[in-house]
Amino acid sequence: MKQQLDQSSEMTMDIFGKISGHEQVVFCNDPSTGLQAIIAIHNTTLGPALGGTRMYPYANLDEALDDVLRLSEGMTYKCAAADIDFGGAKGVIIGDPKTDKSPALFRAYGQFVDSLNGRFFTGTDMGTTMEDFVQASKETPFINGIPVEFGGGGDSSVPTAQGVIYSLKATAEYLYGDETLSGKTYAIQGLGKVGFKVAEQLLEMGAHLVVTDINQDAIAAIQAKALAIQGNVAIVESEEIYGVDADIFIPCAMGGILNDETIEKLKVRAVVGSANNQLKSDLHAKLLHEKGILYAPDYIVNAGGLIQVADELYGANKARVLMKTKAIYQSILDIYKQSELDAITTLEAANRKCQQRLEEQRGRNNFYSRQKSPKWTFK
Repeated sequence: MKQQLDQSSEMTMDIFGKISGHEQVVFCNDPSTGLQAIIAIHNTTLGPALGGTRMYPYANLDEALDDVLRLSEGMTYKCAAADIDFGGAKGVIIGDPKTDKSPALFRAYGQFVDSLNGRFFTGTDMGTTMEDFVQASKETPFINGIPVEFGGGGDSSVPTAQGVIYSLKATAEYLYGDETLSGKTYAIQGLGKVGFKVAEQLLEMGAHLVVTDINQDAIAAIQAKALAIQGNVAIVESEEIYGVDADIFIPCAMGGILNDETIEKLKVRAVVGSANNQLKSDLHAKLLHEKGILYAPDYIVNAGGLIQVADELYGANKARVLMKTKAIYQSILDIYKQSELDAITTLEAANRKCQQRLEEQRGRNNFYSRQKSPKWTFK
């Protein structure tokens, strides 16, 4: 018994050590629907925590916990960088989105979200849809990123993709002195909700694309698009994308893809993509810097969707979303210039900017001092 207690205590300490940088981690279990989920609230300095919920068939609980902790911390920085009054959080549902979804499962998840009483607002992410969160919204008002017909802002991948385009233009301006994107070659990893929209816009601008995706329907669709406008698209296998001769690499799939092995293969001048947590570790930002590859911090590049879902909580306004999304262009340029001025990586420059905002706002705009209503309106 003593040995069992000691092992249990050690396990508990391991968990608390792992989540020490977070305010709250909630494990959600509903056997009747099969729901197994984790909600991680990283920081509410700027306001109530905001972050999407993804559904993925994680191999084990540790893998799911590591992912939600990493993603939720990234949301804190993303909110700070986008200058919105929300903190960072994330949710993950353990399961295969193709086979394990049900309306009842998302209603059960909505009940867990509701139990946090406004500390956490959530909506779609990888593996989930707006329709899933229409179900969740039947149990809680703390849902965003839902269809226009239900009072939401609609598809958040639209402003996310637009933010990537603005980031690419800022990168071109910094590297070439001209923000024009046509005539250059872009290696795109992932043709999902965001990646496909980015690829479409680049094709229409006259860019050359090299793409990869495991979804053959997406590959066929982008080939059809290229054929219709006489565009230029080449298809490569998943691992080949890293060694493509291109101007800019655009990762729009899973995170953690920039590591020792893949960075060594890169033959590009910059990395500008929408995938969350592209760097395997912060050290890989330094490795990119040393190799002379400009890295656009992903949490700034992909902030367009966050801007829209945050805006929705004040009453959806597409013009306001577009205005704030356009600001990504200048934010990326400022980060590049600050990185060069201070002789630090672009990640360090971005993180310092976010940390400064968090420190400036500490005690000023905390969730607990805000109105408890789930929706706010501008005065």
